Amino acid sequence: MRRLHVISGKGGTGKTTVAAALALALADKGRRTLLVEVEGRQGIAQLFEAQALPYEERRIAIGPGGGEVHALAIDPERALLDYLQMFYRLGGAGRALRRLGAVDFATTIAPGLRDVLLTGKACEAVRRRGPDGRFTYDAVVMDAPPTGRITRFLGVNSEVAGLARVGPIHHQAQAVMRVLRSPETAVHLVTLLEEMPVQETADGIAELRSAGLPVGATVVNMVRPPVVAGVPGPADGDEPARLAALTAALARAGLPEPARTAAPLLAQGRAYAHRLALEADRRAELAALGLPVHELPLLADGIDIAGLYRLARLLRDQEW
Repeated sequence: MRRLHVISGKGGTGKTTVAAALALALADKGRRTLLVEVEGRQGIAQLFEAQALPYEERRIAIGPGGGEVHALAIDPERALLDYLQMFYRLGGAGRALRRLGAVDFATTIAPGLRDVLLTGKACEAVRRRGPDGRFTYDAVVMDAPPTGRITRFLGVNSEVAGLARVGPIHHQAQAVMRVLRSPETAVHLVTLLEEMPVQETADGIAELRSAGLPVGATVVNMVRPPVVAGVPGPADGDEPARLAALTAALARAGLPEPARTAAPLLAQGRAYAHRLALEADRRAELAALGLPVHELPLLADGIDIAGLYRLARLLRDQEW
């Protein structure tokens, strides 16, 4: 079963919302999930209407199935100190490094180090076991960087392992890549039924596959519900006939000034039909990518706690 779910997507598609909803969905029947944030935006805290997350794992919600959702906002500086303590046993020297600004210096001269620390911390949570030998978390959900950066973000440990061919850094980078490339991991891409997000999703899937990283599903977010479907009418292009038929229908319904009302209504109908046709094209493009496609509705009242739970219940019915 997949235990690490990496959620990416073009900016504005709602990937953080989907990550939070999926973490809730996976917290089923006593299961424990960890929701990880790596971009420092505190988006998880805002969604759950909680205080800013510290650099520690804490329970923030109960899943619709009764399990627990814990959350962690990974701080690169603290993660580096954890790393140095784990491999080099620095003790108080680590605190001294922090005061001197050495941590900021290290992540500045080696930009890829930041991504190594972020992915490494998440993968450590995936591998961690309790005193009873069982995994601490049944699933880890990562709210990851956008699609345009996700392949490099996840693949940075492979580069580091090649540069540092011996020692703890090499072994740590290899261990992280084993988790990221294993069947336990899946990268899910969030998109909208619009041209640019779908194209970026297709490009992202191609890059991930080329890098040997496992792709899971595409999640179409904010799908607008159909207003009407299957309404018969005159053939396309027969505008006068459509206008006359609609005017007569409005007159029979007793509406005032049907002739003035019919034209704007007809224009709205054309726009709606055009949107449905475009969305059908986008769905066909996503289906051609050969991945499962899950759809989530646009919530008219916006995203709040109740909305998150509603989305989570929909995601519980899907295969992850």
